[in-house]
Amino acid sequence: MIDHFIGWFLRHKARDYLAFEESGEVPAPRAPSHPVHLYVHIPFCTRLCPYCSFHRVAFSEPLARAYFAALRRELELYAGRGFSVSGVYIGGGTPTILMDELLMTLECIQGLFSPQEISVETNPDRLEPGVLASLAQAGVKRVSVGVQTFDDDLLRLIGRYEKYGSGLAIKERLATARGIVDTLNVDMIFNFPAQHADMLEADLDVLEEIGPDQITFYPLMVSDATRRNMDALMGAPDPRQERHFFRRITRRLERSYESSSAWCFSRKGTRMIDEYIVSADEYVGAGSGAFGLVEGAIYANTFSLDGYVRALGKGELPLQARKLFSRRELARYSFLMELFGLELDRRAFKARFGRDVLSLLGPECLFFWLMDGLRLKGDTLRLTEAGRYYWVIMMREFFIGVDNFRDLSRRAAGIET
Repeated sequence: MIDHFIGWFLRHKARDYLAFEESGEVPAPRAPSHPVHLYVHIPFCTRLCPYCSFHRVAFSEPLARAYFAALRRELELYAGRGFSVSGVYIGGGTPTILMDELLMTLECIQGLFSPQEISVETNPDRLEPGVLASLAQAGVKRVSVGVQTFDDDLLRLIGRYEKYGSGLAIKERLATARGIVDTLNVDMIFNFPAQHADMLEADLDVLEEIGPDQITFYPLMVSDATRRNMDALMGAPDPRQERHFFRRITRRLERSYESSSAWCFSRKGTRMIDEYIVSADEYVGAGSGAFGLVEGAIYANTFSLDGYVRALGKGELPLQARKLFSRRELARYSFLMELFGLELDRRAFKARFGRDVLSLLGPECLFFWLMDGLRLKGDTLRLTEAGRYYWVIMMREFFIGVDNFRDLSRRAAGIET
């Protein structure tokens, strides 16, 4: 019942947080005095996976090249507005779908911002030593590979077997890819409706054998529109199984890894994780459908690729919508994100919001304290074992809310969901 209530509450709050202002022109964000994080979105995929709710479109080389050129113009606009960048995360879609364009974009980022760290997503078919070496030479410190599962039956169900090959083939590619970049992360998904405990244990066996630098194990997250596809393929996910699977994952992986977030496990204790919004108070989103959070407001770029290229051709930022947060809303957002990173520094929170978290968010802190989700140690709030799963539930619902907004925006842009 507690799990159900937490999920229900975050589901409704996510709708409120993503209720963007109904207005015409969206004012461009002003550059803060400090560096921010940069998210770059590449939406193209050779074939679309049925479970994926991200903003993605079928690959067309002419459109993709026009898109990359527009993307570099957007980066130049943000640099011209005085933004400085500490870290970069490039996601998709498939960022490595056109390596020459990606390398030109990385060169542009280095020339404009000289970030301290860059992370790039890719897929198993791009795990070639030459590709990884080119990324490392371009300054990429971390590569995140979308694997999802090594089980061939599941790979066929979710449309990835034909795209990337068998679980054994993916395992062999991962084994040869280690050591080329500083951090090789493997993205996995648990709680597919057709997944049973033996499948999960087999996935964990493969991961222990390969020993990647980092493993990110997400629960299945599907938007309302995508859920219909998934229900037709394999039925609805079981939340009770999700809790059970998450416990198995943490107990197995914590033998060899330390936790970087509620669902990320690292050998090196790297600060770079897929959820860059955890480690960055503010970030700028570049690319069609990208989100940014600057000076207490969330910004969303247009989801129309034609509109994106057209706006940047005129020298305009391709902003579609904005949502201003109240101080309490922003504090709740920070509470969610920082504790997803396992702990919250009360002194830093007070310096940012002017009040202690126990005072400003007293009901929230009390609820999770009573539910054995939080512990206070000095000036630090930390998640308990129970709290870690509560945060998995909340982040799952938050990201589903974001995916639902994406679906609505894609339909408004005339893109099939």
